[in-house]
Amino acid sequence: DILSTLKKYKVNIISSGGTYKKIINLGFNCKEVSEYTGSPEILDGRVKTLHPKIFGSILGDPTKFKHRSQMTKHKLEKFDLVIVNLYPFENVIKKTKNLSDCIENIDVGGPSMIRAAAKNYLYTAVVTDLNDYDEVIEQLNKYGGISLEFRKILAHKAFIRTMEYDAIISNWIQEKLLEGSEENLV
Repeated sequence: DILSTLKKYKVNIISSGGTYKKIINLGFNCKEVSEYTGSPEILDGRVKTLHPKIFGSILGDPTKFKHRSQMTKHKLEKFDLVIVNLYPFENVIKKTKNLSDCIENIDVGGPSMIRAAAKNYLYTAVVTDLNDYDEVIEQLNKYGGISLEFRKILAHKAFIRTMEYDAIISNWIQEKLLEGSEENLV
């Protein structure tokens, strides 16, 4: 439903990895992050969204002349909406004791994009909860965009999400890596 609504409003979608493939397989247009940035995914996909073109597009303030001119100079499109589903670290640590699998499911770019979009809530909406998709759709249909009041709510939820995600990772590191039970990980 969210993809159909974005298509209806001619929103350009940029994505990476599995989400990119899923969007394409569902029959929607999508540009891969590496195509937008001009940089390939590197280090087994660990580095893909950590790029000035991504963060400049999220953090740009369209009311500032300097931001607008730098965005034009560096060919940055303003990202009005950022939707992030973090790597499933919580689920992975419940299912496996494989240290490498656990470590690889610590999302770095996702929380960084979430925080950037939440910081710039005046101009960028950030969605971190599937349960908010319906309200996003409703807002787009009603206003053609996302209201400032809802962007504030989304920003607050975004910071809570990254805080909880980081707490889970921190607790896992303390329990598994610092308190000596790392030998139980294979």
